Amino acid sequence: MSRLERSTFSIAQKSNWVAAAAVVAMMALTCADVTLRLFRHPIPGTYEMVGLLGAIVVSFSLAHTSVMRGHIAVEFIVQKLPKRVQTVIDGINSLIGAALFGLITWQSMLYASNLMRTGEVSMTLQMPIYPFVYGIAIGSGMLCLVLLIEFLQSLKRIVRK
Repeated sequence: MSRLERSTFSIAQKSNWVAAAAVVAMMALTCADVTLRLFRHPIPGTYEMVGLLGAIVVSFSLAHTSVMRGHIAVEFIVQKLPKRVQTVIDGINSLIGAALFGLITWQSMLYASNLMRTGEVSMTLQMPIYPFVYGIAIGSGMLCLVLLIEFLQSLKRIVRK
């Protein structure tokens, strides 16, 4: 495994810990809100914060999930093909995914900078939204990099055979 692959996979693992911390924060916030509702003192903005933390959970766990091959794949047709064809299909899938998430990264960066420029804030907490959109861009960019590495690995396997 090359140094780029190792460092990318290490960063993906660390970003997954950010996602895990966001899940814990969502759980703690929801539990506290439900408990305080019993005493007629709900936490204002809980729904907003859970939604924003959900964006962090999803975006920061994408790259690690791809590294661990934790995504859902329907392979019953592809498994019947020769190994070389399977490798080509994996490479094409990785390249298309990298292009898609590269586009998502680019558009998220543009959107976040627009939100920052206009000063867009959440409705209840009046919290800036752009850091969370930048988080989506970072997570999508990490997945794009992982998918490009997977494409290069597929290419290497195709050439080697």
